[in-house]
Amino acid sequence: MSANQPLFTATGPALGEDELDELVASGGDWEDIVDEMRKLSSERIVVNMGPVHPSTHGVLRLILEIDGETVRELRVGTGYLHTGIEKNMEYRTFAQGSTFATRMDYVAPMFNEAAYCLAVEKALGITDQIPERANLIRILMMELNRISSHLVAIGSGGNEMGATTMMTIAFRGRENVLRIFESVTGLRMNHAYIRPGGVAQDLPPGTTDYARELLPSLRRDIGQLQDLTQENPIFKLRHVDVGYMPLAAGLALGLTGPCIRAAGLPLDMRKLQPYCGYEQFEFNVPTRDKSDAYNRVQVRFEECYESLRIIYQVLDRLDACNGTPVMVEDKKIAWPSKLSVSTDGQGNSLEHIREIMGESMESLIHHFKLVTEGFHVPAGQVYQTVEHAKGVMGVHLVSDGGTRPYRAHFRDPSFSNLQSLAMMTEGGQLADVVVSLASVDPVLGGVDR
Repeated sequence: MSANQPLFTATGPALGEDELDELVASGGDWEDIVDEMRKLSSERIVVNMGPVHPSTHGVLRLILEIDGETVRELRVGTGYLHTGIEKNMEYRTFAQGSTFATRMDYVAPMFNEAAYCLAVEKALGITDQIPERANLIRILMMELNRISSHLVAIGSGGNEMGATTMMTIAFRGRENVLRIFESVTGLRMNHAYIRPGGVAQDLPPGTTDYARELLPSLRRDIGQLQDLTQENPIFKLRHVDVGYMPLAAGLALGLTGPCIRAAGLPLDMRKLQPYCGYEQFEFNVPTRDKSDAYNRVQVRFEECYESLRIIYQVLDRLDACNGTPVMVEDKKIAWPSKLSVSTDGQGNSLEHIREIMGESMESLIHHFKLVTEGFHVPAGQVYQTVEHAKGVMGVHLVSDGGTRPYRAHFRDPSFSNLQSLAMMTEGGQLADVVVSLASVDPVLGGVDR
């Protein structure tokens, strides 16, 4: 037997049905060596990633079947952050529902509130009665929130790969958005500011000037993040062609938002089914030619600039309509008090308290009944969509004619987008799972609502 002749030749399922592999053994027991090789070639390991915080804002479990460093199968396990928000809404009035909705995707609460309130208004048949200023304020809040949500997605994704500077810059920019939110609503999150019929109160004096003062630094932070990432060879190595999702597969799996726009489809409800007057503003829908982790990040950057473009247009129009109503005129629906934001937070205006507590018994009764019982919504069902920062958010609202929803169900984009994670990651490397997950940008408060 020559030195180059194989000592043992083996075939079989463990080594591939259609292959003839040669194992060359030298020394020891040949049969033991072959058995070990067969075992190693067919063995796969099931690994739990979580339930922890891998580039997500909430608790998610990923069940991975890996072969070495290669992911063969991935299953997503949700439900660890379940809040029962939809069920709770059935036991609260329509006005109180906004307080629940804002807590779903807590990184982008304004979209939750807007989608829910637009659905209630559609059910009431008062969509066209909402004051222009109220719609302008809603757009301002949503576009600011779109920027802050994208910054969290980009920054936290970078932090998971060890680029802590990305997170610190992103959160610095987000802080300016939260300062505006706090000055307007009294809170940094969980606002319940957008209400059925309009908004809780008008913008405090000087808000538009304050926003214009902070927006340049916000634009600078977005630019710095781009400088750190766009042509960074390490960033591109970790993102380019990672988590690839074909357009056809994305559509089949219900993928929306930056993930589907990166594949080249300009799917945006602000253009396709405008609401709140979005059709009156000039902005583009950024797209790319391939939905991989890199392009999904780039689409979010471009959307931040488009949001800034909308915000400046809104600020000019808000200045032009200063002092006009921000709540529907119908007193059977309009929240009776005009809230005020002061140094100690948010509360009722002193004028309103003076009237209901000392001047008008009728106003007190009306306030009490509207706050405790709520307003009646005609029996029927409606469906309303908005372009959330993460994709299409839908609200299916069913009323039996009472003051509480018979059913309120949300199509949260984070939940729908997570369906695509298996296709993005199977066949790739274990290290790319977190990158793919971060590029989807799910928030588990919306997934487990």
